[in-house]
Amino acid sequence: MGSSHTQYFGIALIMRVSVIIVNFNVKDFLAQALRTIMKSIDFAMQRYPELTSEIFVVDNASDDGSVEMLRVHFPGVLVIANEKNVGFARANNMALARSSGDFILLINPDTVVQEDTFDVMLTAFQDNPEIGMAGCKILNPDGTLQLACRRGFPTPWVAFTKISGLSTLFPRTKIFGKYNVTYRDPDQSYDVDAISGSFMMIRKPVYEEIGGLDETFFMYGEDLDWCYRIQQAGWKIRYIPDTKIIHYKGESTRRSDIDEIRTFYKAMSVFVEKNISRSPLGKGLLHTTIWLRALLAWGRRLMHGSVPAAVDFIIVNLSVIAAEYLWLGRVFHFPDYAYPIIIIVPPLILISVIAFTGGYTKHRLSVSRSVIGVVVTVILISSITFFFKDYAFSRMVVIISGAILMIVIPGWRFFVRLSGGVPGVGGMFRLSPKRTVIVGINPITPEIIKKLRKRIQDSYHIVGILDTTHQRIGEQLQGIPIIGSINNIGKVIQEHRISDVIFLPETVSYGEILSVISKSKNRSVNYKLIPSDMEVVIGKGTIDQLDEVPLIEIEYSINRKVNQLVKRGFDIGLGTILLLSMYPFRTLLFGRRKDHWIDALPKIVFGSMSFVGPPVETIGESAAFLGKPGLTGLVQLQRGNELDPADIHNYNVYYAKNQSFFMDIEILLKNCILGMTSQKS
Repeated sequence: MGSSHTQYFGIALIMRVSVIIVNFNVKDFLAQALRTIMKSIDFAMQRYPELTSEIFVVDNASDDGSVEMLRVHFPGVLVIANEKNVGFARANNMALARSSGDFILLINPDTVVQEDTFDVMLTAFQDNPEIGMAGCKILNPDGTLQLACRRGFPTPWVAFTKISGLSTLFPRTKIFGKYNVTYRDPDQSYDVDAISGSFMMIRKPVYEEIGGLDETFFMYGEDLDWCYRIQQAGWKIRYIPDTKIIHYKGESTRRSDIDEIRTFYKAMSVFVEKNISRSPLGKGLLHTTIWLRALLAWGRRLMHGSVPAAVDFIIVNLSVIAAEYLWLGRVFHFPDYAYPIIIIVPPLILISVIAFTGGYTKHRLSVSRSVIGVVVTVILISSITFFFKDYAFSRMVVIISGAILMIVIPGWRFFVRLSGGVPGVGGMFRLSPKRTVIVGINPITPEIIKKLRKRIQDSYHIVGILDTTHQRIGEQLQGIPIIGSINNIGKVIQEHRISDVIFLPETVSYGEILSVISKSKNRSVNYKLIPSDMEVVIGKGTIDQLDEVPLIEIEYSINRKVNQLVKRGFDIGLGTILLLSMYPFRTLLFGRRKDHWIDALPKIVFGSMSFVGPPVETIGESAAFLGKPGLTGLVQLQRGNELDPADIHNYNVYYAKNQSFFMDIEILLKNCILGMTSQKS
């Protein structure tokens, strides 16, 4: 990339910057970070025309194709591919030993860098020779300040204010707010104890003087330790808020089996032992404080994961009481000695079975796993009462409570998933689709709209488009109205109840994107980016693929014998009930209107139609794999949206691939809700 020189104290300087990224299974975030870094380096060359750079990516044995992606799309990046995860400190040291830059930047892969970031940071170093290390302003994806970008060392007092909550209660006071320097203006530049390891720029002479990161720390704590050693060597550490980055915190740990709570607080203990306190009393106080904080963090995580289990525990006991009343006519009919066992054992069996299937962790709120849990629990309870006659009071109570559980346990999960009420857990469709606005218009915008519409499971409802100016407001693109500009995005979000904002590539600068996000600070809005390759949508904790990986399907779900039997049984059962109860009164209930849904009931019962399936007119010659035409279905639910033949085909194929009993129920419920909503309006 050439060589750079600037005049500094009358001496010609050759400037080179080395960028080091440690990656673990965050391929798409990494690709986006590299694009923004390269663009920012190019921008810095306007001030330093012959700036040279090198970028290292140290991959800690990723299995998501990160290394292959780098070699294909970023051939100029220097890749160090480890065969195992060697940790953050050691991985950085590998690249530090090979770096040749006058300035070295350690940056996380799950970041987005502003165009002026390298220009601002390099200029700050040039203007302030006493600075040994510097960090910039770091934002969370919702626009709030990531507090770790400026912080104090965990002295006994600072640790006490954190664990006691005083730093949270009185963040603006210096005496209590030192942990994250919350008593100082985040938009002013000043010296701090430490900065975040997600963005650390250091002078090469400082690195040569103090050495690399301490490999005693596997992950967490090594950045704090590095900052401490830099200050001990007499260099200053500066917080520079004149430029910003977004950090999607914790993406690598989400994709690993590392216990981040244990790892973090263990690292804090190592740091204290090594650097802070020499007296046994001080060390004891700090270690106690750190592990109390860890216990609180573990407690919060446990409470978060135990809420579904607690709900199930209550439901099991209520179902037993309800079954008693329905069969015996009164409650608490069994002997007193039995109730402690009745209250504890059945719910624990259910919770254990669901937990074993991953129903509270990896497959949280899974409907199918909860059904398995209920079936296994009823079988086990029936078996236990056969051997323990003292508790064999009434098999009908067991059967009735089992029937109640079969409805309620999967049912509450179903409705929570349907409403999208739990972050990170979604249904196939949401009662409230993600109201989305697209920011940016360029030649690829129509293609992006098509791709977002194809993402059926992500449920994007595109409300409108924001341009960079007001000139085209009122026009339409692919049937989507242009409703404003980036300058009034806040008003658009409020008026249209927007939940997702998607920025398109090459339409607005990263600086403008970060400025919008930092001004918003709206935790209810998800800000997302589509990289220039248009392959993914990057959001907070999510990566949505825009292009599905083409796979050869051996068998679609709709053609599986079990699915066909369940689907046919449901059609016959519900169809017969509606046919007998409503069809004779068709004219009385619905008048003489032709082509009402009730007219399709005979076809559903006798097998030429189904309650859920593709529209009749779209089946054509594809009936062999799309299934029977449906009264309602994915395409029918898109009333009001303009679908071209390709969109209709994608919806039909998606349904055929993923059809299940619960999916059919979900579609029927949403159709009923949409029908009631349209009647009210």
